[in-house]
Amino acid sequence: MSMKKTDLVRQLESKLEGQRQRAAVPGRFAQDAPVDRKVQRRLDAAAGLVPFACKLPSTLTAQLSERAAGHAGGINALVAELLTRGLA
Repeated sequence: MSMKKTDLVRQLESKLEGQRQRAAVPGRFAQDAPVDRKVQRRLDAAAGLVPFACKLPSTLTAQLSERAAGHAGGINALVAELLTRGLA
C-alpha cells in the first residue's frame, strides 16, 4: 500500500525532529565545536606531522599513558621526545 504525500512528509518531519533532539548543542556560535577530522589532518600536515602506527605491548602503553599524564605536550610529544633521545 502506497503512502500519501502528507504521510511521507509527516514521517520525514518526525525523522528530522528525532535527529535534531539527539544532536549535541555546540557552544556559543560553535566556538566549542570539535575540529573536523579532515581539518585536523590538514593542520597536522601543515605542522609537518605524519601519522605513525605501531603495535606495542600493553605494559609499555600503560607506562606511556602514566608518563603522558604529567607531560606538557601529551602522549604525542612524549613519544616524539623519547624517540628522539633513543635514536640520538
